[in-house]
Amino acid sequence: MDRQIRVPITKEDVKSLKAGDYVYLSGTIYSARDAAHKRMIETIEAGEELPVDLTGQMIYYMGPSPAREGRPIGSAGPTTASRMDKYTPKLLDMGLAGMIGKGKRTKEVIDAVVRNTSVYFAAVGGAGALLSKCIKNAEVVAYDDLGTEAIRRLEVENLPAIVVVDCEGNNLYETAILEYQTEK
Repeated sequence: MDRQIRVPITKEDVKSLKAGDYVYLSGTIYSARDAAHKRMIETIEAGEELPVDLTGQMIYYMGPSPAREGRPIGSAGPTTASRMDKYTPKLLDMGLAGMIGKGKRTKEVIDAVVRNTSVYFAAVGGAGALLSKCIKNAEVVAYDDLGTEAIRRLEVENLPAIVVVDCEGNNLYETAILEYQTEK
């Protein structure tokens, strides 16, 4: 089912999504990768406030290439989500509503998605140039010293994604295998 979703995403929208749904995200999301996640967790553990309030927000696991003239961002494809798995449960427990990346997630992340009524989307890997066209504005808002891994606030319009893990723990990567498996 194709859905238009405004981000930041509401709990009602999260609850309505099912693994396998095709969605188009429009609104504000944040980009952050490994180094930014590590720094966010270090900040939390030091008892300090994060530079961005992630409550109800969506993080896109993406580090863009340099923007071409006249564009807000360069190629903006998803990175492998599992690299953030050791940090994700804590961020979800603090109110992060969802993530966009590619690839499988650990049981700990899936449990945190369910526990927090969150969602994990996949974007198409290898389509960074096309995905960048959905990004209308990009602004570094934290950790500028990390370069491409800095946290950016992105204004997106119709960013295509697929629900991989819904808030009930249904996992498209598992159900799709079962659907297409053949008996021998």
